[in-house]
Amino acid sequence: MPSPTQPDPGRAQRLREATRDVHAALDAALMARESFASREGYASFLAMQLGFHRTVAPLYGDAALQAVLPGLADRCRLPLVIQDMADLGLDAPSPPLPAPPQPTLGAALGWLYVAEGSNLGAAVLRKLVMRIGLSDTFGARHLAPWGAGPAAHWRDFTDALDTVPLDAGQEAEAIAGARQAFAHVARLARID
Repeated sequence: MPSPTQPDPGRAQRLREATRDVHAALDAALMARESFASREGYASFLAMQLGFHRTVAPLYGDAALQAVLPGLADRCRLPLVIQDMADLGLDAPSPPLPAPPQPTLGAALGWLYVAEGSNLGAAVLRKLVMRIGLSDTFGARHLAPWGAGPAAHWRDFTDALDTVPLDAGQEAEAIAGARQAFAHVARLARID
């Protein structure tokens, strides 16, 4: 609990701290795979992105989440991932497993924290894929900056995220949801 001299850092910051270890491990593993050194490596990355964005896409269409996170529906990147795959002549196969059950509000916010946070990393990845001939209009649409850019996009999201009223149990669910989202990406990338 924050002291009178230390303000509450906000939910986004608490989620960042609670997932720092799993996030760092995932980033290191993905970069070690050289997924951005060739189109073949990038195809593997896109397949992972497809799996993750298929998992989170229903959250972007959820009316209750849209009510507390303005502009949420417009942030869904699944159609862009599918178009990126088509650009590279890759199929977007149907998901092998049924969709996961609808998470609680807290867990959903944790998953969305991970999905939206990936836009910040996308700015770095975008530069890497440009070296292999991809761009914001071919093969790397889902990595392209959105609106006023990744920092403003993230600030808008975290400002809304930080104001959603949650009780202590829901806060714990948000942390668990974010950690589950990172673990899901690791499974999709086969690095867990």
